[in-house]
Amino acid sequence: MEIEKECLDAVLYYLYQAIKEHGQTNAGSRGNTIELLGVALRITKPRARVSRSENRGKPFSAIGELLWYLSGSDTLTFIEPYVSAYRDDAVDGVIQGAYGPRLRSMRGVDQFASIEALLTKKPGSRRAVIQLFNAEDIATDHKEIPCTTTLQFHLRDGLLHLSVTMRSNDAFWGLPHDAFCFTMIQEMMARRLGVELGEYYHYVGSMHVYEKHIEHIDRYLIEGFQRTAEMPAMPAGDPFELVDHLLSIESRLRAGEDLDADTETADPYWADFVRLLQVFWAREHAHDYPKRLQELRGQLATSFYKPYVDARLHVGPRRPPQAAA
Repeated sequence: MEIEKECLDAVLYYLYQAIKEHGQTNAGSRGNTIELLGVALRITKPRARVSRSENRGKPFSAIGELLWYLSGSDTLTFIEPYVSAYRDDAVDGVIQGAYGPRLRSMRGVDQFASIEALLTKKPGSRRAVIQLFNAEDIATDHKEIPCTTTLQFHLRDGLLHLSVTMRSNDAFWGLPHDAFCFTMIQEMMARRLGVELGEYYHYVGSMHVYEKHIEHIDRYLIEGFQRTAEMPAMPAGDPFELVDHLLSIESRLRAGEDLDADTETADPYWADFVRLLQVFWAREHAHDYPKRLQELRGQLATSFYKPYVDARLHVGPRRPPQAAA
C-alpha cells in the first residue's frame, strides 16, 4: 500500500481508514493488532510534521523524544516525563533499544557526522545510510529493540530527501512521533549541509494499530480532514552546534529554573523551541500554571504553536507546585 500526501494529518487520515478496512488481526507483543504489511508513506511537505487535530497533536512529547535521540542517551530518567510508556521497556533504568547511543556513538561512530562528511564529499552518494538495527538485536535477548532499521539521506538537485525504513510501526502511538523526529533530523541535516529540505519517505514492514486503540482512531477520523499547516523553516546554520545548549536549557527547565528564551537564543525559531519546553515543564513548576502558559503563548514568535499551548490549558498542572527554594 502507498499513500502520498502533503502533510502528516492527511497521511494519518487515509492510513487509519485503510487499516480499518483492509487490516488483518495479528498477535503482537503487547496484545492483538490490526495490521497492514508493506506500507509506503510519502510526505511532500515534511515541515507539516505535527498533527493539527485535538486527538494526535502531541508536539511536546515529540520534542522531548527528539532531544533524547540527539543527546545520545538511553536512560529512562530523560524520556519518562515526556513518554511514560517507556518505563515498561526499561531494564535497570536503561532502554536497550534506544536510538540515541546508536545515532551518536555506534561502535564509536557519530553517524550524523559521517553523513555530513560523505555527502559533502560525494553529494550524489547512495551510501548515506544511518543504521539503527543491529544483528545483535535478534541474537541477544533484549526487552526492547529498535523499530527503525535505517535512515537513508538522498541529496538530489539541492534538496535533501530522507527515506526511513521500519520493521514495525504503531500507527497510533509511534508514527506521529517518528514523523516529527525524523523530519526534524532531516531538516537539521539539510541546514548542516547548506541545502534545502526535500521530501520524506517512510517504509514499514508491519504497520499496525493495537485493538485497544481503535476507538481513538475512530475519534480522530470523526474530527475530519485537517488542513496542511507547516512549521516555520529552520534558520540557516548548523543546528547540531546548538544541541548541547538546548540540552542544557532542557536540564535547567527540568530542575525548575526560570529563564528568558530570547536571552538564551537570538533566533526566533529556536526561542520558540525553548518556549515549548517551558510550556511542558510549567506543569511541574509554575505556581500559577494558566497565567504562565498565557505569558509564554504571548511571547511566541509564530502563531503555529498557539493551538498546542491552548490545549495545555485544559490539562492542568501535573502536581502541586514545589515551594520556592
